[in-house]
Amino acid sequence: MLSAESQRLAQERAREAHWYRWGPYLAERQWGTVREDYSAGGAAWDYLPHDHARSRAYRWGEDGIAGISDNHQRVCLALALWNGNDAILKERMFGVSGTEGNHGEDCKEYYYYLDNTPSHAYMRMLYKYPQGAFPYAQLVAENRRRARTEPEYELIETGIFDEDRYFDVEIEYAKADVEDLLMRITVTNRGPAAAPIDVLPTLWFRNTWAWPAGNEKPVARRVAARGTAACVEAQCAQVGLRRLYADRPDVLLFTENETNNERLFGVPNAAPYVKDGINAYVVDGSAAAVNPRGEGTKVAARWRRVLGPAQSATFRVRFSDDVERGAPFDASFDATFALRRSEADAFYAEVNPYELSDEARAIQRQAFAGLLWSKQWYYFVVRDWLAGDGTVTPPASRREGRNSDWAHLYSDEILSMPDTWEYPWFAAWDLAFHVVPLALIDAHFAKRQLLQLTREWFMHPNGQLPAYEWAFGDVNPPVHAWAAYRVFKIDEKHTGSADYLFLERVFQKLLLNFTWWVNRKDRSGRNVFQGGFLGLDNIGIFDRSAPLPTGGHIDQSDGTSWMAFYALLMMRIALELARHDRSYEDVASKFFEHFLRIAHAMNELDGMGLWHEGDGFYYDVLHLADGTHRHLPIRSLVGLLPLLAVETLEPDDLAANPDFARRMEWFIDNRPEFRRSVACMETLGAGERRLLAIVWPGRLERVLAKLFDAAEFLSDHGVRALSRFHRERPFSLDVGGQTYSIGYEPAESSSALFGGNSNWRGPVWFPINYLLIEALQKYHHYFGAAAQVEVPTGSGNAITLWEAANEIAHRLIGIFMRDADGRRPVHGGVERFQTDPLWRDLPLFYEYFHGDDGAGIGASHQTGWTGLVAKLLQQCAEYCGESRDPLEDAVVPPAEAFGINRLLAMP
Repeated sequence: MLSAESQRLAQERAREAHWYRWGPYLAERQWGTVREDYSAGGAAWDYLPHDHARSRAYRWGEDGIAGISDNHQRVCLALALWNGNDAILKERMFGVSGTEGNHGEDCKEYYYYLDNTPSHAYMRMLYKYPQGAFPYAQLVAENRRRARTEPEYELIETGIFDEDRYFDVEIEYAKADVEDLLMRITVTNRGPAAAPIDVLPTLWFRNTWAWPAGNEKPVARRVAARGTAACVEAQCAQVGLRRLYADRPDVLLFTENETNNERLFGVPNAAPYVKDGINAYVVDGSAAAVNPRGEGTKVAARWRRVLGPAQSATFRVRFSDDVERGAPFDASFDATFALRRSEADAFYAEVNPYELSDEARAIQRQAFAGLLWSKQWYYFVVRDWLAGDGTVTPPASRREGRNSDWAHLYSDEILSMPDTWEYPWFAAWDLAFHVVPLALIDAHFAKRQLLQLTREWFMHPNGQLPAYEWAFGDVNPPVHAWAAYRVFKIDEKHTGSADYLFLERVFQKLLLNFTWWVNRKDRSGRNVFQGGFLGLDNIGIFDRSAPLPTGGHIDQSDGTSWMAFYALLMMRIALELARHDRSYEDVASKFFEHFLRIAHAMNELDGMGLWHEGDGFYYDVLHLADGTHRHLPIRSLVGLLPLLAVETLEPDDLAANPDFARRMEWFIDNRPEFRRSVACMETLGAGERRLLAIVWPGRLERVLAKLFDAAEFLSDHGVRALSRFHRERPFSLDVGGQTYSIGYEPAESSSALFGGNSNWRGPVWFPINYLLIEALQKYHHYFGAAAQVEVPTGSGNAITLWEAANEIAHRLIGIFMRDADGRRPVHGGVERFQTDPLWRDLPLFYEYFHGDDGAGIGASHQTGWTGLVAKLLQQCAEYCGESRDPLEDAVVPPAEAFGINRLLAMP
């Protein structure tokens, strides 16, 4: 029998109950986003900074701590706190902006997404709130002072948590029904002395009446209490009549979600009550700042408590469409939390029924929680934004500025975000990785995400997918087809039913996108690609999206490899669809030919392709203005990505698609130049399979020798983005009197190229590691146990490619696991995180990881693509130690041969 949570998801799919309507769709940060930027120069961080956030009504969304909203964010519920020492209410997470941090933006708070279910019937989050005055100015000043060569200055370093002088604030939500939302806040004093705390769960309406002016204004007003419950009636035309119940608060505080123009701009306010009115009442003691009539568009229930050492207090809130409820906080309130939590346990046991240690299972559960908490409402109508929304006169520069050629984009959707603070906006290639682990728990939502980005109100009329709001026209790697096929197969495995309609709908749109790539990024028509940025930020010595200082252009090994990878995935999807519609055989043949031409160019163009025979590696090729060209000998992921372009053809594929098989044989017989450029197209492998791959067996051995070399790419925690070879031998190039160089940097970047805190010059990144794992599995699927590789290189330890793929997976998983000394690499050298029982079991899922010690770096809550660890754990639980791999029923060596028993060991 299906778990209760699975039944809820089935009701949602059948449109019998709208469980998705309320969820964690409220961002941790709305300030500093492109959507809220109306400046002439596009200085988003400076136009609406953190200091303005409490006083300024947002245009395109809202933010708050542990917040929820409806799926169009008309009504929001979140938590505010005050410790009696801070200069402002803690209403939102703080961090340094992109212009303040020495490595760009960085959140300076500690909060943890602990649990969530896909229907959001149960959610849990933990926030660690200091008892002393929050060191806002200190964090900004020190991060501004530090150079790019220095580490970021973090909140823990300020001493604010010394002597455990902080509160653990646990926020839980449970749905009694689709429209009946329960909120429970438990605050515990971890310090040695009594300390005050104000707890202010806050309900407000997004300001929809000012843009454009004249829209109906919602209202929240105090009504008669229900027993011990204070009661607020909330009326909104779109959401309807609802009530907020609070269990015995000290007071209800009402104000308006309107900008405090007087504070920000020195202009009189149109009304006496403004967005920061509750802040002024609580922190400044200004009684006139809130509405004594008990009505407004923003309301907080306030509890003021003093908690002794180790003392806890619980605060209860209910937001419901049941406006006649007589006893909102009877015994059923806490019973609902207990029930929903047990249902969450049952659901995740159903998701992963395989043997796995409690520690590994907890990591997977937290990864799923982070992915689900990162579902956000993303509202952006670019045409209106460009025109100023009828409220401001846009600067002339906007007509030619950021995203001016994306006026068609219209988003009013729940999307999977990389991070709710540092990246509170969708990114196309990030999202493709998010949906793979999400498909394990909610394939319906995962499929909707992929379809959404191909809709005509997202995809550009020319076929390009939008990258992200800072520059929709930037070019991300083409991984959408891969994600669609992976989600399709995961869903088919779990349900026993293949959703061909989904696959066909995605495929039809991706035909347009593939054509855009061919027409726009292969300018010379030679089947090598100049993709530009491709998401790898500063992996090269030049900004590849800008004109080169040398003149000429770069033939990109990664761009060309991505397109070969894309062509193979499109071929694979077409072959799948051809099983039900034979016309897709013709399309499969077309993509087979595309792949052959790209592989030929990659390996043989101009007599050398992008392969460097002396080094045994793939490199970018720089074409200079004078017509000469040369390899750029940088050992990076750029040269490993050709490994991704690999697919096997099963005998059944050819038998089921005879027209495709005939065309393939024609190419083999009549186009020998293509046959030479592709690995083993004729030779039958294990199970009589055929192999399509850029990297030939001889070259494969040489590339893998570098990949698995501990002195090059292989770290104890996965595959590095740049070879450690460049630590002692950085690469440099002199152009016009200026030197461009790149060296191994395993942590934060010292380069401002592509800005921010992102670094592809040495750290470990989950997305590419995951694709490399899949590529090795596919090679093993063809070669079988006969093909072996030394891991690490030079060790004499020869293992199969399947085992080698697992070795990478286990090293990635090991970032979050306790080692023999009880330390988690992700926590780095922060002793409190490693040893304090209140911190050590709270890993964060960072953007990337130190190339030498595995410490988390970059965005601290990017459970988006780092959430792939949940999929790796699922695969490990299911297949490690078994006699089969995810692609076949071939025999592999026992688990002891590759050291994974620590993951399977039960306590």
